[in-house]
Amino acid sequence: MLDNKTYEILKTIGMIVLPALATFIGTVGKAFNWVYTDITVIVITALATFIGTILGVSSHNYNKLSDQEWK
Repeated sequence: MLDNKTYEILKTIGMIVLPALATFIGTVGKAFNWVYTDITVIVITALATFIGTILGVSSHNYNKLSDQEWK
């Protein structure tokens, strides 16, 4: 399980930073005809999805544990 600080940092990166970076690279890369724009956006988006999945599992486990403590 992740501690709160790590969770919040990853949440910010996964939900705000990486999607914004993918959009920026996709837009600017196409404008400047950068060769690897598409693959870079795909990798960043995959990383954001991976982090989101980890956070979802961690949150699910935390909530399940919290529910058991209240019973």
